Amino acid sequence: MFKRLTLLWTLVRGDARQLWFALRHPAAPGWLKLGTALVAIYLLSPIDLLPDAIPFVGVVDDLVLVPLAIRWMLKRLPPELARASEQRRAH
Repeated sequence: MFKRLTLLWTLVRGDARQLWFALRHPAAPGWLKLGTALVAIYLLSPIDLLPDAIPFVGVVDDLVLVPLAIRWMLKRLPPELARASEQRRAH
C-alpha cells in the first residue's frame, strides 16, 4: 500500500509541475486558468462530494478527483503547449 501511495504522489507531483508550467506559459488558454482555479477551490472548500466527516471515504474523494481533474486538463492542452510543458517536465 505504501508503494502505491508513493507512486501516486510521484505522478501527482509531476502532473502538478506540468500544470504549473502550462499556467505560466504565455500561450495558456483561459479555460486552463479557470479549471485550475476551480480545482483549487474544490480542494480548499469545506463542501465536498463526500463529506470529510465520513472516515477515510471523505478524504479519498479528494485524493482521486483532484489528480483526475489535473490529468484531464493536461490532456486537453493545445499541442504546442503540451509539447513545451512535457519538455519542461522532462528536465
